[in-house]
Parts: sequence; structure tokens; C-alpha cells
Amino acid sequence: MAKKKRSNRVTLRGRWLGQRLRELREANDFTLEHVAEFMQRTNGTISRFENGVYPVRRPDMLAMLDLYGVKNPRQRDGLLKLGESVWQSGWWDGYADVSDEFIDFVWLEERATEHWLFDSTTIPGILQTRAYAETIIRTAEFDGSAERVKRGVELRLERQKLLNRAEPPRIRAALDEAVLRRRVGSAAIMREQLAHLVECSRLPTVNVRVLPFTVGAHESPTGAFKYYVMDEPYPDLVYAETPKGAVYIEEPDTDLVAARYDRLWEKSLPETASVEFISALSEEPS
Repeated sequence: MAKKKRSNRVTLRGRWLGQRLRELREANDFTLEHVAEFMQRTNGTISRFENGVYPVRRPDMLAMLDLYGVKNPRQRDGLLKLGESVWQSGWWDGYADVSDEFIDFVWLEERATEHWLFDSTTIPGILQTRAYAETIIRTAEFDGSAERVKRGVELRLERQKLLNRAEPPRIRAALDEAVLRRRVGSAAIMREQLAHLVECSRLPTVNVRVLPFTVGAHESPTGAFKYYVMDEPYPDLVYAETPKGAVYIEEPDTDLVAARYDRLWEKSLPETASVEFISALSEEPS
């Protein structure tokens, strides 16, 4: 059996590490040639380190940190941790057949300490029921195979396990009223989904709010986005989907998005009123 090749796709982790290494080199006014000579590597190898194409092995990382004069223990440990994370794999890598690019998002979702979610068309994936998720994925993947849809549903349900892990992230989900009123699948599927959303809101780390139609114009007319609060050494990140793929926004450009989310959250119904609103919708005649 042929050995599976390591993907050459640049991951978020690899890109972050490369960017920091490049910043350290430039701060020291070192050329690629100087670093390559010190490391006994080619210029191309150092460039690939900085572009995130090549993971950096620990001995090389230690040598570069010494060369760049990184002595602060917190900064040094953070960069070493980031370097090690580039090599690490997780359960999500088994779903690369679903979407190689989406694996970055799943890793991000697992690592984040807080999820600030705003959705205007569908319930967030980590709060969906199997039937709702299957209907959403099958409709979106209209040209995909039944196996691809099945694997997509499996991945979505696997992601939801983070809600019940030992130290789950804090989830804040602000949902446009349209999300709750849009029927996905049958009336029975929607009733089950709304009831599930109420159950999720009872988890100690999950807060759900509804942005009602009566608010009128709001701060995200362009649609849904997700803000992820990260621990060091990772930066906070915003994730948004487009018809051409996902867009990631990094600090400091996340500041305006954070302010936008705070306004949406404040305009939404309080948690108790939101749960009552969702419960009432689930009991409306179909």
C-alpha cells in the first residue's frame, strides 16, 4: 500500500507560525540568506518555513528563536507551542474527504475558548439536529453524492461533542428571527430542531438570543459570521462563508467585528425571553 502523502496545503497554524517567524527575522534586519547560512538550510527552506508550507521541527525552531533573540519565556513557549501544533493531527483530519479546507475551521472551532455566532439563514451547525443538518447539507450539496452528504452529516454531529467535553467553550448564539421561521424540511423536523435549540440553551456554557424582526435594520446586513476568541499563542479570528469559499479575518481587523457582534447581542432579546420565543414558535400549528 502506498504511503499517504502529507498535504502541502498551508494551514492556518502554519501561516500564523510563518508570519511570526518572518516578523522576527525582519525585526532583526536579517536576510533569508543570513538565516539560511546560520541554520545550514537553503534560502528556499527558510522561505517555505515563513510561508507556512514546511512545518518547523523543534530543533530548527529552537535555533531560530536563539538567533532572533527571543528570550521572553512566555513568547518563546508560545511560539514553540504554535510550532508543535502545526505537526499535530486530530479526529477532524479523518474528514478531509468532506472538505480539506474546512478542516482548518473544525480545528479552530475545537481550539476556541469562546464562540460568538451570528446567523441569519440557518441554525449554527453545532446546535443542529441530525434531520435538520441532513436537510441543510443535502440541499447545499445539490451536486454531491449521497456518500458525501452522509459524511458531511457525520462531521457536523462529531463537531457537536465539544458542547459536552470536560472544558467546553463558551457559546453565544445570536439568531435572526428569520432563522427560526424558515422551515427546513418538514414541520416535524423544525419542531424537533427548535426543541433541541431550547435544550442546548439550558447547558451552562450556551447562551441563545433571538434578534427579532421588530429591531429593523441591524449591524450585519451582509449576513452570518462567527467570531472565535482564542488563547495564546493563537489570534482571535472571524470566519465567514461566501459562495467562493470561507474568509478568515485576523487581529487587529477583528476589533470592528467584535463591536458589531456586541451591538447585535444587545439588540437581541434576553436569554429567558429568547427561549420563550423559540418555545412558542415550536408550538405554533404547522
